[in-house]
Amino acid sequence: MVLASEPIFGAVEMVSPVRPLYLLSPAGIRYDQGLARSLAGGSGFSLLCGRYEGVDQRIADHLVDGELSVGDFVLAGGEAAAIVVIEAVVRLVPGVVGNEASVSEESFLDGLLEYPQYTRPASFRGWEVSRIMHYGDHVTIARWRRAQALARTRDRRPDLWEARGGASEEERRLLEEFGLLG
Repeated sequence: MVLASEPIFGAVEMVSPVRPLYLLSPAGIRYDQGLARSLAGGSGFSLLCGRYEGVDQRIADHLVDGELSVGDFVLAGGEAAAIVVIEAVVRLVPGVVGNEASVSEESFLDGLLEYPQYTRPASFRGWEVSRIMHYGDHVTIARWRRAQALARTRDRRPDLWEARGGASEEERRLLEEFGLLG
């Protein structure tokens, strides 16, 4: 089933949603953290969801301002994709997340995954947190976290690693310092 253009055009024209209006579609540009930041910094946007086989192509061609894809997979409808877009944008709006530092040190900020997170106790079932975390030396902890983010991205997301051009000379020295040069 393909959603017909007449009722969709009629509904959009009746409510005059905030623009830009994006259609959620596998054919859209890939939604990522950079686009979420861009949308969060704008004055607003609206989303249009298809269902089943999608929408009449004239909706994409003449009604919306662009198409967004949340990944290379197909959903029965765009509602779950809309939640993904909204969740990623809303948390970037100042004041939504209680600790502003939470959004300044996270995955994808510099093309890297975030460093590993730990809670207490330092030892759980024989699994130990790095000794570096025990000393309270915030400069060393920050360097260790950066090295961990680099290694984690290199090892788990080679696509991100390649897109950022791998490690700089300074980053290679940092990886070596913490025994993570691989």
